[in-house]
Amino acid sequence: MDLRLMGIDNTPLFYTLQQMMEASGEESVNAPSRNYVRDAKAMAATPVDVKEYPNSYVFVVDMPGLKSGDIKVQVEEDNVLLISGERKREEEKEEAKYIRMERRVGKFMRKFSLPDNANTGAISAVCQDGVLTVTVQKLPPPQPKKPKTIEVKVA
Repeated sequence: MDLRLMGIDNTPLFYTLQQMMEASGEESVNAPSRNYVRDAKAMAATPVDVKEYPNSYVFVVDMPGLKSGDIKVQVEEDNVLLISGERKREEEKEEAKYIRMERRVGKFMRKFSLPDNANTGAISAVCQDGVLTVTVQKLPPPQPKKPKTIEVKVA
């Protein structure tokens, strides 16, 4: 449980518990690493809206402060849409002491299995005003197969 979410992050109890956790230094073989947990939180904290239109699927992701070079949009294994990147901490020009730090930094990643009718060759991505919009066009529906008529010969 993250005690900072409960608003007790600057109490002596929180400080003591944090020191005890850092001092133990022993991590279970099966326990996830701190980096893994941090990355998992960043992935879970990247909300995405997914919309379906008659001719396309649209993924909308808030990416405030990111440049297009910080964002990657890829297709893996022919049907998995991968949106990833990294939000870096701003360089401080003056010495500053953070009083509160709530803006997330670090890597983020989201994966989506695309449906069979997604045209992975027709994907576009546009980032405007801090909002990434990825559009995946749909393949045209298959034409219904017409019955084949076979001429019957009289022997």
